[in-house]
Amino acid sequence: MSLQANDFELFGIPIQFSMKRDALDARWKELQREAHPDRFAVEGAAAQRIAMQWSVRINEAYQRLKDPVKRAAYLCEIHGVPVNAENNTAMPTVFLMQQMTWRETLDETQTQAELEMLLNEVEMTHQQALVDMAQAIDNACDYHLAVGQVRALMFIDRFASEVRHKLDVLLD
Repeated sequence: MSLQANDFELFGIPIQFSMKRDALDARWKELQREAHPDRFAVEGAAAQRIAMQWSVRINEAYQRLKDPVKRAAYLCEIHGVPVNAENNTAMPTVFLMQQMTWRETLDETQTQAELEMLLNEVEMTHQQALVDMAQAIDNACDYHLAVGQVRALMFIDRFASEVRHKLDVLLD
């Protein structure tokens, strides 16, 4: 195995969006056991440094693969379609209108029940976006479409955090 292998190759799993989280977790633990620096203590400092590099590489890959948005962005990138979210913020008009409506609702919402309703709506939209992402990547192999979904999911995740924060503040 190579440190330059992509995350999917490193974990020995198919290069696709859909995956079973428990299988990923089990494989991560297995790889960590194999690469743990303590296993190489008798082989000296150089072997331990290499094991540490492997351990870091395994953890980085795991962090990317376990998060659906990071995994989708990584899949787009390895297929030659980077997300470039910092300088490409183009979104469909319908989604922009949804964002504006959500923002207005969040600004005007004052009760726990209203915030929970908004959060529920946002979470349902998040789940549908994940389904759409799987369709775009795994079935259609349309990474250009998936890039838009990644940007939408990034917004949805941030917005859901804002709603949760306002709910926490309200409940304190």
